[in-house]
Amino acid sequence: MKIIGLDVGSKTIGVAVSDALGWTAQGVTTIKWKENDRKSADKELKAIIDEYEAEEVVVGLPKNMNGSIGERGKACIAYAKHVEKVHHIKTSLWDERLTTVAAERVLLEADMSRKKRKKVIDKMAAVMILQGYLDKK
Repeated sequence: MKIIGLDVGSKTIGVAVSDALGWTAQGVTTIKWKENDRKSADKELKAIIDEYEAEEVVVGLPKNMNGSIGERGKACIAYAKHVEKVHHIKTSLWDERLTTVAAERVLLEADMSRKKRKKVIDKMAAVMILQGYLDKK
């Protein structure tokens, strides 16, 4: 069973996918979208769900450090509900606190330029979200 991980930002959605056994996560792509138009990423996400025959989508939930849910978290919850309704696929939320920071650190350690980091940071964060979820299972 393959699972897709999403790092949902206001302009882009990082996408990762698990292997068939659900052990490892690999980065797939970054989808550009308009947050005020939730449907703007539907076509690309549907193609990814179909291509990988995914049975579940994990959406990163950015909580505040005290565990509360802020505006960004509420937007991610709404997007997860949208994905479940539109694509008829199970969705789960995963606490993603500091995943973007951790992804940035990994890319810095790899000595990647700022320009290149910007292109892959969301995809890397999606990998970290999905890998955390897989490790917990």
